Amino acid sequence: MALPIYLGLVHHPIYNKNDEIITTAITNFDIHDIARTSRTYDIKKYFIIHPHESQTMLAQEIMDYWQHGYGGEYNPDRREAFRVLDIKTDIQSAVEYITESEGVKPFIITTDARTFPNTISYKKMRKQIELADRPYLILFGTGWGIEKSVMEKFDFTLEPIYGPGDYNHLPVRAAVAIILDRLLGEKWWES
Repeated sequence: MALPIYLGLVHHPIYNKNDEIITTAITNFDIHDIARTSRTYDIKKYFIIHPHESQTMLAQEIMDYWQHGYGGEYNPDRREAFRVLDIKTDIQSAVEYITESEGVKPFIITTDARTFPNTISYKKMRKQIELADRPYLILFGTGWGIEKSVMEKFDFTLEPIYGPGDYNHLPVRAAVAIILDRLLGEKWWES
């Protein structure tokens, strides 16, 4: 991997099951499981992206417990995973953080169960990441996905994850694990 990879979990603007734009709630499972997956795949920062202060305060309280409180003493592995966590109010704030940290604006990759004109295969994206001269920010939407006009602003949209059947609505935690493994995991097929 040439340059750092960042991850963001987006809670607004998100579609609900009725195609209405909403803001989803932060969940404890997403904080824990995606932090652990992010740390496993050497993600530099995992941003929880949410515009509402009440939700970000809740997330910060959970993070503090596992980073500085009894949770971190009891489970040092969890404390280690939580070191990659950060909270941002919007996607632009995450991009600005990365640009300031790395000295260059990141490529933005997003994921969706739909396809877009900028949809790219995992094989091609993995190769791009290996040859990159800029960092990457991989965004995952909650709910029923990130709003379409926002999606169209990103550099790349990864192709959907398809199973053998016709059902296609993975929990975001599963999608994160599958996608990070496809893009950053060991090349098991070469051994």
